[in-house]
Amino acid sequence: MAVFRNLCTLISRNIAHHPRPASLKTSARTLATAKTPSSLFASLDTFSDRHIGPDDNEVAHMLAKLGYDSMDAFVADTVPEKIRVSPAAVSNESIPALSESELAQRAKALGEANKPFKSFIGMGYHNAVVPPVVLRNVMESPAWYTPYTPYQPEIAQGRLESLVNFQTMVMSMTSMDIANASLLDEATAAAEGMVMAFTGSNGKKRTFFADNGVAPQTIAVLKTRAKGFGINLVVGDALTDLSNEALRADLCGVLVQYPDVNGTVKDFSGLADTVHSSGALLVCATDLLALTMLKPPGEWGADIVLGNSARFGVPAGYGGPHAAFFACTDKLKRKMPGRLIGRSRDVEGKPAYRLALQTREQHIRREKATSNICTSQALLANMAAMYAVYHGPVNLQRIAQKVHGFTQLIKNAVENYGYKAVSSQFFDTLTFDVSNVVKDAEAVHSAALAVGINLRRIDGRHVGLTLDESVGTEDIVALINVFASAASQPPISSNDLNPTELPAIPENLRRTSKFLPHPVFNTHHSETEMLRYIYHLQSKDLGLVHAMIPLGSCTMKLNSTSSMMPLTWPEFANVHPFAPKDQVQGYEQLIKELESDLCKITGFHACSLQPNSGAAGEYAGLSVIRAYHASRGEGHRDICLIPVSAHGTNPASAVMAGLKVVPVKTHADGNLDLEDLKAKAEKHKDKLAAFMITYPSTFGVFEHGVQDACKIIHDNGGQVYLDGANLNAQIGLTNPATCGGDVCHMNLHKTFAIPHGGGGPGVGPICVAEHLAPFLPSHPIIPTGGDKAISAVAAAPYGSASILLISWAYIKMLGGAGLSEASKVALLNANYMAHRLSGHYTLRYKNGKGRVAHELLIDLAEFDKAAGLKVADFAKRLQDYGFHPPTCSWPISTCMLIEPTESETLEEIDRFCDAMIQIRKEAEDIITGKQPKDNNVLKNAPHPISVIAAEEWNRPYSRQTAAYPMPWLLERKFWPTVSRIDDAYGDTHLICDCPSVEESASSL
Repeated sequence: MAVFRNLCTLISRNIAHHPRPASLKTSARTLATAKTPSSLFASLDTFSDRHIGPDDNEVAHMLAKLGYDSMDAFVADTVPEKIRVSPAAVSNESIPALSESELAQRAKALGEANKPFKSFIGMGYHNAVVPPVVLRNVMESPAWYTPYTPYQPEIAQGRLESLVNFQTMVMSMTSMDIANASLLDEATAAAEGMVMAFTGSNGKKRTFFADNGVAPQTIAVLKTRAKGFGINLVVGDALTDLSNEALRADLCGVLVQYPDVNGTVKDFSGLADTVHSSGALLVCATDLLALTMLKPPGEWGADIVLGNSARFGVPAGYGGPHAAFFACTDKLKRKMPGRLIGRSRDVEGKPAYRLALQTREQHIRREKATSNICTSQALLANMAAMYAVYHGPVNLQRIAQKVHGFTQLIKNAVENYGYKAVSSQFFDTLTFDVSNVVKDAEAVHSAALAVGINLRRIDGRHVGLTLDESVGTEDIVALINVFASAASQPPISSNDLNPTELPAIPENLRRTSKFLPHPVFNTHHSETEMLRYIYHLQSKDLGLVHAMIPLGSCTMKLNSTSSMMPLTWPEFANVHPFAPKDQVQGYEQLIKELESDLCKITGFHACSLQPNSGAAGEYAGLSVIRAYHASRGEGHRDICLIPVSAHGTNPASAVMAGLKVVPVKTHADGNLDLEDLKAKAEKHKDKLAAFMITYPSTFGVFEHGVQDACKIIHDNGGQVYLDGANLNAQIGLTNPATCGGDVCHMNLHKTFAIPHGGGGPGVGPICVAEHLAPFLPSHPIIPTGGDKAISAVAAAPYGSASILLISWAYIKMLGGAGLSEASKVALLNANYMAHRLSGHYTLRYKNGKGRVAHELLIDLAEFDKAAGLKVADFAKRLQDYGFHPPTCSWPISTCMLIEPTESETLEEIDRFCDAMIQIRKEAEDIITGKQPKDNNVLKNAPHPISVIAAEEWNRPYSRQTAAYPMPWLLERKFWPTVSRIDDAYGDTHLICDCPSVEESASSL
């Protein structure tokens, strides 16, 4: 009771609220839209007024504070005149605006253009059944999809716990030692495994062998990745071809699929011995549901295990987004790519989760990195984890047994017509030789299409099919009758079905080990308990539902409900990525429109939507540049110039594309050193391939010399890659083509409002100039790209296709005028914030007019010298004020990079600035000696309820100061759930799975 009294006394303190300025008490936004409708017939649900935070009064107020009487005058001082584009380039004439209701109608029409065929194509994609409790309360919940990557773990314990559930699920199902928190898709995960095998040999062995049972889209992505690293990719029969001694002598790794793409379950234990005796790694692509019945790869010798977790409750979505899983042996853990969540403890000794081993990340390793992974698929990984939590091991196995039983039933029935299954050992996939019954496999496909069914096309003799959880008795009857019809046999009914008892899995490959014994997977099986668990976790995480997230270079803007709604409609969610094009005309039209709009925005000629992250877009763009040079007989060009101010993934992406990185200096004012660039471009002119530049720079300024820099590169035979991470500052004002670029990527999860999902998904399409268009990525199943295309960079032809809907809707609802206005307001919000913080903090960079771009960099180095305060101390204290901290210690270790975006209102921006100014006053108390340097409100931040309400309080400041430093926190307070986390402890005591039964019991 004493704890409760302490907290109640604190909350009841009478603190006056700071009034809002009188000039802004009356807002212009008093009706459905702020602006007066042009006529009686004009829409009232216009999107720009919903998306752009500041209204006209607030914009005028901010402009006045900066000394301007118009937005045009402000923009003229912010964006260099010589790179400005005509207002007509991005306008309502070039991109007409739709209201929210008009967009919904348009999306519905496109959805209806997709034919509702049921696909049994398989190849790693399934018709997942999403539990409604997960669909409504995770996938469709902004509390789950609006947070950022959990770099601030004290305000991210919920999704960190869920991601640990994901890791634990993967480790348990695969019987591997450690797993990461997801990768982009199965094919790129396989490519990461290949590179791990290559680097594991220190680059001395260059042959990587892929079994011919691996999915073709994976082989295509391996081919692309192998080229950049100089890996010799060989495809064949892993069980026979490795008898070649010369091949084994240069072998770094082998990839197998278990079960393979044709459905066959093979025993790879002997292969594991052969591979290991050659000093190589065995990589296995597998299926989680199959592993409830199959002997897990960790028990027969795999070193790396990967796959697609989407059949655990994530919609097909025409190819994604889906969370790949990636697990490995303990000895490989420090080489494993992607994000890893580990258990640690806070300074009070309380257990807590955090991102572990972050020194592996490309932002730190830069050109020494061999992976450019900058995001995961956190939202989809959380959905898959929740699926496993909800079903538990018993129900998962029941689902698997039903799927397997149905597959056996189909095999037996179809073989009665004279067709022959190519394997008697399978889980959920069958491949039939149809040549004894029909002249060509097309006869079977025609019979299937006639009843709304898609089967896998293989060749003229073979047809494939894959079952999943969504399949019911009526589907089984329909499938069997397809083969009956092609064989001119009478149809059957459900009364004719005869289940088989024995599994079609060899006894030595059946699973005998238990899986998912952890309490979390054996507790929440009623919807009531599951709902409470989901809400318990989300209550620990700060997202855009609570406050602005001013992360520089991350563009955490509104993810509107109107743009998100079509995402889960079955017309879009239940589409297989390899469905025939005549069945996906809605998607095709949407993709065509999005590509066209992105080209208008960037000024480029052509677009590829295949890359499924920003870093993947960088890699794809550089690979296109390399292919272009090779087509001109200049494949020797392999030097890439990269400024030190470039985005952290740039050097890693360059290395992956087979380029050598040469850094370029910047001046003290943040601008690129053009003399150094010119000298290095001329020095390497015979081998210069590319120049990578982020614009505006990550220092938060529009550089005046960007066109001069690009000309230097072109004059010396290179191509310019303009990183689109900061495109939100450009739209309608300038564009990458005008700046001088040849290719750029865009982060649809930044500029174009796809939610960050707590660490993914993301989409990183590339736009290119006309001379590079022929080299855009292809795909082995669905034709994409140009006539000289590089091979695929992602598993699906259009990457994470379903979430393209969000950016398409965002662009269509804002229209050209709204897109341009959004960029202007983003610039204004950042400059107003810089104005408010001036005099309190040092603004590191600005242009000659005193302006920043859409973000600002404040330097905190002076506080370290004066009071021993680090960037992390300011960041953790911001959590007490209910804010997510800005980007910390990047691109400069002593700085914070702050980006407010256009979605935040003046009130929210002022609230953040008030918090930063108050923290500055708290820092001053430490500088002047009013508070000790080693025990103060910043060093001890954040302050969770468990600390505030403790019986004992022996700190040199009050509980009120710790928890409620500003009056508005009494009304709206987000509480961190743990104190500051001990990072070093977490890395030296690496634990990356859920507590066991014993650990859970001991904590009670």
